Amino acid sequence: MFSKNLKYYRLKQNMTKKELASLVNISPMAITNYENGKRRPDMKIIKELAAALGVRVTDFLSKRNENLVFVHGEFRKNSKLSGKQQEFVRESVEEYIGRFYSIIDILGGEVLPKAPLSHQLKLTDNPEEDALNMRKYLRIAESGPVGNLIELLENKGIIIYVCNMESTDFSGMNGSVNGRPYIIVNGNMSPERIRSTIAHEMAHFIFMWNDELEENEIEKKATAISGAFLFPANDAIRELGVRRTRISKDMTYICKEYGISMYLLVKRANLCNIVNDNIAKGFYVRAGQAGWKKNEPSRIPKENPLLFSQLVFRAVCENEISIQKGAELLKMPYNYVAEQCFAEEV
Repeated sequence: MFSKNLKYYRLKQNMTKKELASLVNISPMAITNYENGKRRPDMKIIKELAAALGVRVTDFLSKRNENLVFVHGEFRKNSKLSGKQQEFVRESVEEYIGRFYSIIDILGGEVLPKAPLSHQLKLTDNPEEDALNMRKYLRIAESGPVGNLIELLENKGIIIYVCNMESTDFSGMNGSVNGRPYIIVNGNMSPERIRSTIAHEMAHFIFMWNDELEENEIEKKATAISGAFLFPANDAIRELGVRRTRISKDMTYICKEYGISMYLLVKRANLCNIVNDNIAKGFYVRAGQAGWKKNEPSRIPKENPLLFSQLVFRAVCENEISIQKGAELLKMPYNYVAEQCFAEEV
């Protein structure tokens, strides 16, 4: 679908319609008409648009799945993302999931696990209880570390998309496609923050939220639930003890075990009365001076979605699609796909 592809690649290059139009010597209104499908340019203009955006003509002409119905989550009212950046996030989700569903259509819908229904759990006034209920709902252990979170959720039928955005003002968003929940996260964050963001977005779509709650109250509750989900109170007490008089280096091992930042560990320890307010505040001051507020050292490997790639490789190996088609779907080099599918196992 040319119109959607043009809009996606324009937003990906962070261009306004006016900027793109000036590069091709056409009017901004022409770009508007192309993107809303009212007009279609001739091949000469298409080639010029492709050159201006640094893409191939075939990228513009690739088909989009028109049977997908997206319901995107809302951005926060005080979001620092511009309207253009918000559009790009939504378009990125649709472009990625469109490619994802292309392979689902080829292999058959049964290759995806049945996803959990959204907005099924009632909120309590206790984040610990809500986090426990979220673990139960996802059918995972009620205590202990949550392993590879992305892998876990993909096996639950939830689509995870990691989009590398330069803006630090975007962390994540959730929504649904044909009723199936998806989560998009900014891949330029630390692995620990990606895990916290995913847990936060899960709380958004798993619980029933009262429409009368203010946005900041919803975000506060979702953050509290996500912290308790990743590091439950019983685990915090078992790992840290009932009382700590200082923040010590041995706590980093617990951060690594649970896949959380030291900021989150200290916050949870403070909420569980393991460390008092003064100890927690002292840590925040020192960590802020060390630049940890934005760039705390990561202690765990990055988690990445694998399901899409695995399904494409399977389709290639089963001769359902060509290597070239697989490379186009994954937007990876031909040789890489060929190597993943046909290199001999050592």
